[in-house]
Amino acid sequence: MAAETLLKTSKYSKYTYRQIVYHRFFVGLLLFILISLVLTVVFNLFAGSAPHADIYESVNLEALSLPIRNIVSRSRSADPRWTNCTYWHCFNVYKCGRRGHNKITIYIYPLTEYRNENGKAISHFSREFYEILSTIKRSKYYTPNPEDACLLVPSIDTLNQIGFSSEYVSKALQSLEHWNNGENHLIFNMVAGVSPNYNTVIDLNTSKAIIAGAGYDTWTFRYGFDISIPLYSYIAQRINSSQPKQKSFMIISSQTNIPSDYLAQLQSIASSSNDLLLLDRCKDASTDYTKRCEYTTGKMFDYPDVLKEGMFCLVVRSARLAQPVLMDVIASQCIPIIIADAIIMPFNSHIDWNKIALFVPEENIKNLVRIVHSVSKERKGEMYWQLRWVYERYFSSIEKLTLTTLEIINEKVFPLSARMYEDWNVPEHLYGPVNPLFLPVTAPKSPGFTAVILTYDRVGSLFTLVRQLVRTPSLAKILVIWNNQKKPPPPSSEWPVVNKPLKVIRTKENKLSNRFFPYDEIDTECQLTIDDDIIMLTPDELEFGFDVWREFPDRIVGFPSRLHVWDNTTHTWKYHSEWTNQISMVRTVEFSD
Repeated sequence: MAAETLLKTSKYSKYTYRQIVYHRFFVGLLLFILISLVLTVVFNLFAGSAPHADIYESVNLEALSLPIRNIVSRSRSADPRWTNCTYWHCFNVYKCGRRGHNKITIYIYPLTEYRNENGKAISHFSREFYEILSTIKRSKYYTPNPEDACLLVPSIDTLNQIGFSSEYVSKALQSLEHWNNGENHLIFNMVAGVSPNYNTVIDLNTSKAIIAGAGYDTWTFRYGFDISIPLYSYIAQRINSSQPKQKSFMIISSQTNIPSDYLAQLQSIASSSNDLLLLDRCKDASTDYTKRCEYTTGKMFDYPDVLKEGMFCLVVRSARLAQPVLMDVIASQCIPIIIADAIIMPFNSHIDWNKIALFVPEENIKNLVRIVHSVSKERKGEMYWQLRWVYERYFSSIEKLTLTTLEIINEKVFPLSARMYEDWNVPEHLYGPVNPLFLPVTAPKSPGFTAVILTYDRVGSLFTLVRQLVRTPSLAKILVIWNNQKKPPPPSSEWPVVNKPLKVIRTKENKLSNRFFPYDEIDTECQLTIDDDIIMLTPDELEFGFDVWREFPDRIVGFPSRLHVWDNTTHTWKYHSEWTNQISMVRTVEFSD
């Protein structure tokens, strides 16, 4: 009995001892955590109150005297512009987001005066370029530390091709401390090319640099990499938002540099119709840009005030694709009619230009009046009220233009933080606020889709299909998969002139599965797979198909529905091509990711 009592007492003592040990352990652990938290808070308070010396100084844009750097002719030039750059090949995304936030950081090189051997400046600093740099410095993206920078902007004015020496500026770019073949560098340009070629991209060795440029065409624009910006107009900045009670003219043409063949067609229309007011420089005031005279009567009008009197205003391709009159027209709330087949519109990746402009193929100028009359009253009203909102938000100043450029780049680098299509293109005051309680469930519309066309040698139907596809607003690019190894594709001169990027890829084998290959040229999440003989689909139907895919981006969406069922009698599959209420498969005219 005594032994049992001693055993129980021993067990109880051990249990009590363990309880005390565990209790002390957890109390000590809790005290350790509390003391650590207190010390951390105290340390941060004292560290935050202590003065911080930033070893990197912000760029000084107000300096009266700049350091001089001489560039000699034997200096090495930057490599030529890479024509096939994408964010995967020419951009180092690992330089971005180092601070743990979804925001690009931009470094501006210190202002320097670059001179050649003769002591002549290789570039002149313009007011517009100063405003661009000043906007970047004031923005949330600026950093004075080049090591933390996601983008680097050279402080060399390259806005106007005529205003700098391409040879010496290429050498100056190569001499930049962090150039590294132009990787993660951003270069601004508004006037590209010189007479007589007037190239649509800046004549400058820019290696891998991103170019925010005006006047791109579909052949020079690196889709998804470069940024298309407008040619700034200081005249547009002076145009106020007041409007006449009623428009006096259906169509106004005020551009003074229209090519002679297009001008002749417009003169023929103006002579036979009162719907077109054709204006040109006045003979008595040829140097006064504020005056325009009518072609038929010689009546004088004040420019740009006359633009407010028109419902539609022409913007015609000239020697340069980018025209400053575009900004004048939009600021005046005159709906622009774009007659330039290959032009890349400003901020085309995010702004839906079909909401504010009418696009007429160059070969259809003779049908201009008939096309304009076919526009419904409702669409005219929507475009008219959208114009000023778009101008004020994106184009009204160098500051707005620059910030829009940076925001687009930021969304390309950090796509998960990108705004929706509606945020870029739907005025809140017209359509009401977007419900903030629910996230969007559809895929964004702005990137569009890539059309992949499989073809062998049916050139006629292929060209017809290409012409129809480019009329689809959300089309981003066309890839033609040429499956004929015995016959080359037609030369570029025979292809239709289109306003979307088009590339022909020649395959090594004639296989139907070539249409499903993940080509590097496909930049969009969505692609349309289509044969060269499917020419019955209208642009509206294709746009509808893309919208349906956006609702169900994890599925294949297509047009020719089919049904296959198992026959228990014959123990075979049966295939039905007739339209029924049952669908089990879709043929390869489809949207998919």
